[in-house]
Amino acid sequence: MAGCTSLAGAAMATADWPMFRANPSLTGIASGALENRLSLLWTFKTEKPVKSSPAIAGGNVFVGSDDGQMYSINLVTGKKQWAFKTEGAVESSPLVLDGRVYFGSTDANLYAADATDGKQVWKYQTGDKILGGPNWFTEGEAKRVLVGSYDFKLHCVDAATGKSNWVYESGNYINGSPAIFDHQTVFGGCDAILHVISLADGQQAKEIDAGAYIAASAAIADQKAYIGHYENAFLSIDLQKGTNLWTYRDRQFAYFSSPAVAGDRVVFGGRDRQLHCVNRNTGASLWKFPTRGKVDSSPAICGDKVAVGSDDGRLYVVALATGKEIWSYEIGQPIGSSPAVADGKVVVGSDDGNVYCFGKKK
Repeated sequence: MAGCTSLAGAAMATADWPMFRANPSLTGIASGALENRLSLLWTFKTEKPVKSSPAIAGGNVFVGSDDGQMYSINLVTGKKQWAFKTEGAVESSPLVLDGRVYFGSTDANLYAADATDGKQVWKYQTGDKILGGPNWFTEGEAKRVLVGSYDFKLHCVDAATGKSNWVYESGNYINGSPAIFDHQTVFGGCDAILHVISLADGQQAKEIDAGAYIAASAAIADQKAYIGHYENAFLSIDLQKGTNLWTYRDRQFAYFSSPAVAGDRVVFGGRDRQLHCVNRNTGASLWKFPTRGKVDSSPAICGDKVAVGSDDGRLYVVALATGKEIWSYEIGQPIGSSPAVADGKVVVGSDDGNVYCFGKKK
């Protein structure tokens, strides 16, 4: 499509973690490295559970809370920079782009706020709650923001003005974030369909039957989508052909975690209380790491390590090569939030209402 390009190097690791899964391809890769043993650097208290997955950009953490607010927190000190109040819970992971923060709320609005002071720039109303994080792409000189809603629709709006460019209607709720690749966007929903949509005009390019409803977001690498669904299977789909390449099944538990993809590996959590790692080309199991609770948290890969939360109340760091535990920290309440990793730090929310930052003590 003329004049439309997705973010260059979208699948590559970035210094910040400016959005859900770190980049528009939603691959969950962080740059740098993590220490073998992390220390708790700070906690930040909100009034209700933090199910939103943080973003890290410009030295600040941006994260929503079920108390209806989006917070900006200094990454070094853990001190609040600002809070933005909505009329509903904020489970949506924020997108930080060009000095603005974009996020959804269960009040059915997509918001744009100034990243420096938290002042509202615009809001865009959908027909129902927004739980997934926004994504973005460029079209000519303009930037566009994509977000799915429980109104069954994927909305494309102008990043500068909040004006609608197009709306695509699916067959049911959209829980996750849309992934971007090759002038197209890919998302699943409760209609059990993986939708492939043109970014130019919002027209459907492909419709791929996933076999069951999808709560997670797809990760895209080399024209392939990786996604789990509610009927206990994890899939690799060739987006050019619209065909399923392989299916991974283990036990009879659903996959709500979004995958991380690095090298020949795909890592994802399961409601079977395990973190799974499979070969990206074959779907063969490479290792499984057991926790004591379901793993809806989406893993982050940083160098040779994987960070992930569990409903058993622990944040884990395991070896990407072997799945062996390197470090863990007991928070004590479920972690459905997905960790963000930047500058050697891991930031995650918990159902106890706190945001936690771990890293190396100076």
